Amino acid sequence: MAGGNLRATVVGFGAAVIVVGLLVWVSGVDRLVATLRTADLWLVGLVFVATLAWLAAWGVALRTVLDVLGVDIAVHSSFLVFSGAMFSNNVTPFGQAGGEPVTALLVSRVTDAEYETGLAAIASVDTLNFVPSITLALVGVGYYATEIALGQNRNVLLAVGAVVVLAVAVPSAVYAAWQRRYGLEDRVIDRLTPVIRWLGRVVPRLSPPSPRDIERRINGFFRAIERVAADPRGLAIALGFSALGWLAQATGLWLAFHAIGTPVNYSLVLFAVPIGAIAGVTPLPGGVGGIEWVLATLLAAATGPAVGFGTATAAVVIFRGMVYWTPVAIGGVVMSVAGVRGR
Repeated sequence: MAGGNLRATVVGFGAAVIVVGLLVWVSGVDRLVATLRTADLWLVGLVFVATLAWLAAWGVALRTVLDVLGVDIAVHSSFLVFSGAMFSNNVTPFGQAGGEPVTALLVSRVTDAEYETGLAAIASVDTLNFVPSITLALVGVGYYATEIALGQNRNVLLAVGAVVVLAVAVPSAVYAAWQRRYGLEDRVIDRLTPVIRWLGRVVPRLSPPSPRDIERRINGFFRAIERVAADPRGLAIALGFSALGWLAQATGLWLAFHAIGTPVNYSLVLFAVPIGAIAGVTPLPGGVGGIEWVLATLLAAATGPAVGFGTATAAVVIFRGMVYWTPVAIGGVVMSVAGVRGR
């Protein structure tokens, strides 16, 4: 099982290297390097600060959800735990879908909470992050449309259409799943029970749980989700800090453009960042390559010859370099320490 995960990660990173290499080649290697060399290091440092602000804001959102679930965690610990969560997402194929189980284990070790409680907390935060992302994207599109002839740019119109579709489709799907949660719970129990029992038989020193224990833990996960959904104050606070995190990311990309001497309208990055994040669902670790391609293409299409694909790519490289590698560095240390303590 571990070997399969390792192979998937290696293949994912190999594909990411190819995708990023293709992006660099298309944008022009010499021009990209020359642009990056002229970047204002002070402003690049501010991109790093914006990245830390994003991690802190979403860390507090995670802390808020854990508080609703009766789990106490300090603010600095929530920052480190969320950095560990992003580390898991960034090194695991399919991003959040692959990193959430590892993050749940980290939450349970740091807070002594049940594993299913940690899984419910990080799943809730990831779901809540969608709401302000689409809201801010729509605000950015609306403001941007008042300043340019939006109807003359077909690529931007397609991006706007994608945002509108997501704004309707995803909440509808979540609502439908929530209304059918008890039937979904029964199906999850039926499917997972034989798998977990099999793992208990083949993994050394792991006692297979009884069907009743499996049902109790899965029920605990669903009950935790219900507790979060039933707390409007906690939801409002978590959504507020989630929005702050998105604004910090947008500010980081905006500063990256200023760093290379090509400022762009803030409303442009406000809707570009959430759209770019959609590419995180690709099988590439942390969406590496996919997110960069989407951002560079969208930004170049929206700005036309005023910026160009090569310049947009340079700004995206600075921004994504900070957003990707900062949590990898911090979270990697957190996961290593947590692993040592676990052993």
